[in-house]
Amino acid sequence: MKLSELLAGHEHEVLAGDPDTVITAGTCFDADRVSPGSLFIAVPGHREGGPEAVVPALARGAVAVLVDASSPALPPTARAGAAVCVVRVPDARTAAAVVTSRFYGEPGRQMDMIAVTGTNGKTSVSYMVESVLRISEEARVGVIGTAGSRIGDELIPMPRSVLTTPESPDFQYLLGHMRDRSVSTVVLEATSMGLLNHRVDNAFIDVGIFTNLTQDHLDDHGTMENYRDAKLRLFQGLCRRAVVNAGDPVGAGISAMMPDAVTTYAIDSEADYRASDLSMDAFGTRFTLHHAGRHYPAAVPVPGRFSVSNALATVAACHLLGHDLPGLIAALGLMPPVPGRFERYQTPSGTAVIVDYAHSPDSLEKVLTAIREFAEGDVITVFGCGGDRDTTKRAQMGEIAGELSDLVVLTSDNPRNEDPEAILDQITPGLLAADGRFKRCTDRRQAIDIALAAAGPHDIVLVAGKGSEPYQIVGEQLVPFSDMATVRELAAAQNTDGR
Repeated sequence: MKLSELLAGHEHEVLAGDPDTVITAGTCFDADRVSPGSLFIAVPGHREGGPEAVVPALARGAVAVLVDASSPALPPTARAGAAVCVVRVPDARTAAAVVTSRFYGEPGRQMDMIAVTGTNGKTSVSYMVESVLRISEEARVGVIGTAGSRIGDELIPMPRSVLTTPESPDFQYLLGHMRDRSVSTVVLEATSMGLLNHRVDNAFIDVGIFTNLTQDHLDDHGTMENYRDAKLRLFQGLCRRAVVNAGDPVGAGISAMMPDAVTTYAIDSEADYRASDLSMDAFGTRFTLHHAGRHYPAAVPVPGRFSVSNALATVAACHLLGHDLPGLIAALGLMPPVPGRFERYQTPSGTAVIVDYAHSPDSLEKVLTAIREFAEGDVITVFGCGGDRDTTKRAQMGEIAGELSDLVVLTSDNPRNEDPEAILDQITPGLLAADGRFKRCTDRRQAIDIALAAAGPHDIVLVAGKGSEPYQIVGEQLVPFSDMATVRELAAAQNTDGR
């Protein structure tokens, strides 16, 4: 398409070259991913791009460049003696969402689009939506989120650097790819930074889901107010309808932002979709679902109130899009486990192990509270906190783990560029405040081994913080590491050794 067509109606100024330059290879923020015929978008501060990356982008074949009004200087306007079109826009990220969506034919308009935001529950709700639609209707569903992007069981190859909510060039490419493969519904995780940075603008989202807001990501946002406001962008013109947790104070305020377009869900309180009579064991939670004056017996294969809350959000969103309610409820009980979310394993010696992504104070408390509902023996928790991330939650998570566990094994999560021992030093005061029993071991594999060795047949070991992540981030390196694979390997070795 011509660059002038991609920018039609969007404020811009042509600084050099021909605005009718034809873009044949899509848009790109990263200079090293440019291919001949690309539009390079020089986003200030972008790690692999920005104004300083214009020269290498042109060398790789970019035929046009978008620069931000805040860019300190104009980029070169020539490549191999030929004129290059240079256009200035008020905000490069906002423009990127417009031009990239148009380049791929505005694919979000051609599928049902569901976006999930909130501190906790985004991945679980995404998997639940995909599962219930596949089970109840054999639908082709696209998923974009923490575990990558896929259509059913088919992973879509993307660079490892792609974010949970991808930048708009990658995001719109994925939507176009899914549309071209006959996907009927896309469900995506909309992170606070993804929303703040306009990554899902021009996605034409049909239903936005809000799960909850608790402390996290203060390293990015500074204050809870900023974090909240980033989440709320989804409900300020980016989605047509909203499904909102009525039990969350922030969720309750969304109704005023979208009058007559909000559907609510809650446990044991008034809402459009409500759950009551919860009963749980180690294998799941049974409950009664109420909607429009009728009630339905329901179940999810995950213990805990949080799993019922996620199920309500899932059913409400899918029902809003016209899917059969009884069929959705029946599919809930048939869902496969969500990888890394309350994922269960029993060791040869009879110890129950649960691997969960819980990495915030609220999520850790919810998982441990659910485990306490059915635990017959001791609860042993292995966890740490990520490096180069919000430090204010570390002692708080230590206190939660200390209060709800019989033994805590402190270890490394993703230390990144911090000293692992220093991270444990910041968690420890919370454990001491809770008078909790704990051990320290920065080697995550060894820490899991310590926990398994300390556990008896009726005990439960929770390995928290990383879920299904297949690596640890140490410095700038991604070191292969899977919590569940490590649990299985160590449990088998301990059984062989007779420990």
